[in-house]
Amino acid sequence: MISYEELHTQNHKITELSNLLGHVLTERTLCDNGECCHLFSKYMNEVNQHMDVVDRNLYSELLLSDDVKLNNTAKSFMNGTVEIRRIMKQYTSKWCNKSDNRFSFGGKGKGYDQFLQDSEQMFTIILDRIQKETEGLYPLVRQLQDEQRRAA
Repeated sequence: MISYEELHTQNHKITELSNLLGHVLTERTLCDNGECCHLFSKYMNEVNQHMDVVDRNLYSELLLSDDVKLNNTAKSFMNGTVEIRRIMKQYTSKWCNKSDNRFSFGGKGKGYDQFLQDSEQMFTIILDRIQKETEGLYPLVRQLQDEQRRAA
């Protein structure tokens, strides 16, 4: 089981990267920099690793509970994970040119303004998820664990 401190550390790192990339990507010339794409790749890896850890460590307790609210919360977060992964995959396939480690703005309907809009939307969705985890998921799992310890 991962500690809540580690989960919060992961969330903090993702938040910092979201904020940094959100500012860097507003400068068009920096988007053509390979280091920017490297940082973005690191960001995507951090988000995916965090969701994997949450999937493996938190949902099972909620799903095994007799409480319907806890079951529904776990299912809602699981569905959210699927949706975030879909959005991230769609974003990278549209905007990331892996062959030269650069963002790609060419092609039909792929202008820089749309790139910025899609980037902001993705960062917002991920940051919203982090907030929901911190304020909703973690306290529920903690409460359930405390109740299980008291019952044992």
